[in-house]
Amino acid sequence: MRPNQLIKTVLASAFFATSLCSASWGQTRKATTSSLQYIDPTIGNVAPLLNTNRPIAHLPNQMVRMFPRRQDHLDMQITDFPMLAQNIITPQMIFSIKPAKGNLADTAWFSRLTYDHDLEVTRPWYYSVHLTDSNILTEFTPGAKTGIYRFTFPAGVQKHLLLAHYYANGKYDFQNGNIITGTEFVNDAIHDQKGVAYLYGVFTGKPQTGKKEGEKDWGRYTVSSIPDKPKKMPGERAYASYGAGDSPVVEFRYGVSFISIDQARKNLEAELNGVSFDQLKDKAQAAWAKTIGQITVEGGTEAQKRSFYTSLYRCYVRMTDMTEGGKYFSGSDKQTHTDARPYYTDDYTWGNYLALHPLRSILDPKREADMLQSYVRMYKESGWMPEYPRPFGDRPGMFGFKSSVMFLDAYRKGIRDFDVKIAFEGMLKNAEKATMLPFRNGPKGDLEEFYYKNGYYPALHPGEKETDAFASQKPGQKRSAVAITLGDGYDSWALSELANELGNQEVRATYAPRAQNYKNLWSTKHNLFMPKDAKGNWIEIDPKFDGGHNGFDYYNENNGWSYMWNAQQDIKGLRELMGGIDNMEQNLDQLFRESMEKSKPVFWETWPNQTSMIGQFSMGNQVTFFIPYLFNYTNSSWKTQKYTRLILDTWFQDTIFGVPGDEDGGSMSAFVVFSAMGFYPTTPGIPRYSITSPLFTKVSLALPNGKTFTVSAPKSSRTNKYIQSATLNGKPLTSLSFSHDELMKGGTLVLDMGEKTDKKWEPQQ
Repeated sequence: MRPNQLIKTVLASAFFATSLCSASWGQTRKATTSSLQYIDPTIGNVAPLLNTNRPIAHLPNQMVRMFPRRQDHLDMQITDFPMLAQNIITPQMIFSIKPAKGNLADTAWFSRLTYDHDLEVTRPWYYSVHLTDSNILTEFTPGAKTGIYRFTFPAGVQKHLLLAHYYANGKYDFQNGNIITGTEFVNDAIHDQKGVAYLYGVFTGKPQTGKKEGEKDWGRYTVSSIPDKPKKMPGERAYASYGAGDSPVVEFRYGVSFISIDQARKNLEAELNGVSFDQLKDKAQAAWAKTIGQITVEGGTEAQKRSFYTSLYRCYVRMTDMTEGGKYFSGSDKQTHTDARPYYTDDYTWGNYLALHPLRSILDPKREADMLQSYVRMYKESGWMPEYPRPFGDRPGMFGFKSSVMFLDAYRKGIRDFDVKIAFEGMLKNAEKATMLPFRNGPKGDLEEFYYKNGYYPALHPGEKETDAFASQKPGQKRSAVAITLGDGYDSWALSELANELGNQEVRATYAPRAQNYKNLWSTKHNLFMPKDAKGNWIEIDPKFDGGHNGFDYYNENNGWSYMWNAQQDIKGLRELMGGIDNMEQNLDQLFRESMEKSKPVFWETWPNQTSMIGQFSMGNQVTFFIPYLFNYTNSSWKTQKYTRLILDTWFQDTIFGVPGDEDGGSMSAFVVFSAMGFYPTTPGIPRYSITSPLFTKVSLALPNGKTFTVSAPKSSRTNKYIQSATLNGKPLTSLSFSHDELMKGGTLVLDMGEKTDKKWEPQQ
């Protein structure tokens, strides 16, 4: 195939990737088409400082996720293509494939692939790239537990598909000439993941196949950009080669499994038998059309629609359905279980409880119930309620037990198709017996006993060596004492509230007071939450800069200005602690005005997660998501409208730089979806939404119960962003909020928008 013919093929693929797969969608065709065309997986593919977003091709909440292995969008070469990306933030990939042409040499496995961004197509259901040096078109489309790669080579050349591993000791074996099986021994210390994954793949035609040895004790490998000589790789390498006279188009069809090679074969047969590449692509596109089509918008700019729908797409990368033919592998007990109900994993509760789980509670409450029941199963299988569940077990991460908030929030929204009794048992065990230290799993220690008795987590003075025996077991362990105290207040509140819902007054009486522990660290001198030592003395620090890297000594990933607001469970109490409504508003004003004081390089050397600043407000980390909505709890609700618009317009533009920090697989994206629609769950666990300025003149949510909830703001524009009046189903609102029940019953929220900021709303309670 000549270069210009290949380019035409790529452009044709791009056209068909954005077209509808079937005319049978009838009345929804126009809306669905317009929704899908706005999704651009490259938005946010270059990070501000830390982890970048990825252009992931996958089905909603399914196991197989693929994106090319490269550093980010500005990495001008691709290393290879995975069969499955088990982690999407700092990539943890399983099984690799890449094409090569000409005489096969060891260097082919190590050569990086040059490509042209303008000839790369990234859609949720389809990926293709023109490899410029080799003139090879690489295409991919996903199934749930399967995928198909299609490679179009130049005519008249020898063709090779090269397979490798990402971890040591991986194995490949061939069967019947064109069938390959693989075993990957995942050993990823970064994510505390260790286990086995399996592959069953089929090459088209009758290739010549073979294997080459790799280095048996090599860990995760890196590749040089200069393939001057063969380098060692982990595990066995494999190849399938075709002659110059064979068809220039070859495919690799595969199934993956966490259970066995035989199950990988069954996954392939169930999804791909009799299904062509284009049929699988069309099926994947239809799945995305149905999912994304739940929300339709009118008005707004093209850029706002691109940001909105891309964010909605990203809300479906987690959690992932691990069920394989009525069975699932559990990393909690390293066993395979049989269960007809879907089993989900891969979640970060600390970030995703804020907006992602609440969004799913609206759009897909049945799936949310399945996910919560998966948490219950993980607890029963491991003995602990997980917080960062992954395929091979719970990853130690952050601090607190935000799964408790997720369970309460769902229960109060009428989502109860999970074992509430066992879930409550797991919540209580974590609260009574688990360590609170960040980046640790396991039983409690003396620091927790101190907290139970004294109502705050004790901190160390600057330079003071760790004195706690349990904390000392892990080198570099930090206490995050203020953050832990504040976080447990929310977690204990959730536990006490669910206990009350279930009629367990003993647990309610024990944990309700702990929800007030945040008050024990409020410093009237600093007007912030500050650390105390074990003797009850204040530790004098600079809350803007002190605490070491990421502030882990006292706060966590954000400084004291961010944690000033972390009492979501008791906003009224926090308001009183600050001296009333007016003082709270002044504090919020100052948050958005307070300077960094030091240069950006100096500031971010300490706070690499606290990016995308407006004053001391950081949009780049989950700690702060709800803060702009706190103006609704003051006499100046218009400031919530001002700042949510400013945040969306500034930090979520439709470019490769358009995500302001660690997305964490849906957490920031869910913030965008909610805020762009014009409402947000300020306190998960309280089934109520706080209203702000919508980006669009009309937003319609097709609810799973068959009803529709509409936000109508016909005058909305860049300047007409302030709410002059509001009605819900014709009833005037005096405060800018409404309940989850009101949303799920369907109806219309009408917002009269204008430029004036003098409208007085009753502060939200």
